[in-house]
Amino acid sequence: MRRYSLPALAALMALTAAACSTSPDTPDTDAAPSSPPERPTATGSATQPPPPEHTRKTEPPAPSAADGQNTDACTDGNCEITVTKPVTIRFQGPDGTAATLSVTEVGPDKIEYEVKSGNGQSKGGASGPGQGCITVLRSNGSGNSCGGLADTRPSAQPDAVVIQATTGANGTARLHIVSP
Repeated sequence: MRRYSLPALAALMALTAAACSTSPDTPDTDAAPSSPPERPTATGSATQPPPPEHTRKTEPPAPSAADGQNTDACTDGNCEITVTKPVTIRFQGPDGTAATLSVTEVGPDKIEYEVKSGNGQSKGGASGPGQGCITVLRSNGSGNSCGGLADTRPSAQPDAVVIQATTGANGTARLHIVSP
């Protein structure tokens, strides 16, 4: 049996390792596919690559409204606005009297409001994706209907003001006020 000194054994192992590795000019067809290189951060250290696009959570964009967030656009009884916080909107009611729509709560997939016109008042509220309420104001009373709503503009009704409030996933709500 041959005996080797430690330096000779180390050199022999280094040569064996070099002979078994692939050179940069020759692709190794048996090697596993490499993962993407790590990206350095601002401090120069390496980080993990970002997650694939399909696993990232993103908020849907806020619904766009014809009148933006301008509550003054509603004074004539016809508007489409987006609200993100409690707000009071004054507009002309069905018989020409002053009416107010007070949004009391807005949150992700949630809206609550109160409508006052003449001697009457009505409250509405909805929570959940795609939910909302329609309030119809008439000179002799009002009525509410809440549930699943398509995000479309409500139709005008004779001698009535129609208010539609629809929830939004990102903490916004869309309001439509439609007069004849």
